Amino acid sequence: MNRYLLNISYIGTNFRGIQKTVNKAEEARVDTKTIQGCIELACRALNPTNEIETVISSRTDAGVHALHSTLHVDLERRNSMPYDPTTITCVLNRSLHKDTLPIRVLSTQQVPESFHCRYHARGRSYLYRFAVAKNGITDTDRLKNHNFEAFLPVEEIDRCFFLQNSTFDIERLRAASGIFIGRHDFRTFMSVSRQHSPTRDHPNYTVRTIDEINVRPGKSTAIGANAVLAESLYNYWEIEIKAKAFLYKQVRRMVGALLALATGRIDERAIYEMLTIPSKNSWEPRILLSPPFGLYLCRVHYDEKDLKLPQTNSNQKNEFPSATTN
Repeated sequence: MNRYLLNISYIGTNFRGIQKTVNKAEEARVDTKTIQGCIELACRALNPTNEIETVISSRTDAGVHALHSTLHVDLERRNSMPYDPTTITCVLNRSLHKDTLPIRVLSTQQVPESFHCRYHARGRSYLYRFAVAKNGITDTDRLKNHNFEAFLPVEEIDRCFFLQNSTFDIERLRAASGIFIGRHDFRTFMSVSRQHSPTRDHPNYTVRTIDEINVRPGKSTAIGANAVLAESLYNYWEIEIKAKAFLYKQVRRMVGALLALATGRIDERAIYEMLTIPSKNSWEPRILLSPPFGLYLCRVHYDEKDLKLPQTNSNQKNEFPSATTN
């Protein structure tokens, strides 16, 4: 049995999320509505002798995308020899392409049997993409439906969050983002999960450290005339957030709070109070949860030494350098 790290990317629009659903009361089945389930199905094309069970490094909700995520899987070949990592990448991508699934294996790497893609992760980076209309409307009653009237590049449907507000203060957003940096109790910024465990009941479970937040100009991913028109109508922005780990829907709540501030729905004091009075009852009701389709898991960071095989198998190389710690 050998362990392999799969570096993957996907468009999450039509999936229920990355994590497969396991119902112990039902007969075991492949969950093809999730990224994990589809990859496990694709792994069958390798004809391993063992049962296929993948382990994911990071969870993403329905509609969230990933430029780089990871999972590991143990595979045993019939002749007991290791699979060639490049062959695994090729076979999986061929199978996923055949089923017209928006999932791509970026690379495969054999790793030590003791390696765990979640526990060995040193950090994770998320990116939120949004675009603000340069000539937004002031009629708040029309804001809800104005996206159905305004031009949106078809290439960016379910890839970017478009705002039609007439007032948007990006400098106020950038300044307030610094409030989140450092160690805080993010209980207010965690949505209630249906999954329960003793770990989540621990008082320090919601204490997390935000290492870095960057707010920078973005650009349209449209092409041709659509790109020209989109750039003339919208200012594109990106919010990148780095931390070791995040709570359930924490990033989307943080972004929602910053967007509410930039559009004048709340002030800085509201964000400060949600951080300093951590409670589900402290959530400011005027904040809208940012939609999932603007969110991308950008990178899962590892230390290079955790990925290396013992010296006797040093011929295996890291085929995905960007998975290492910056």
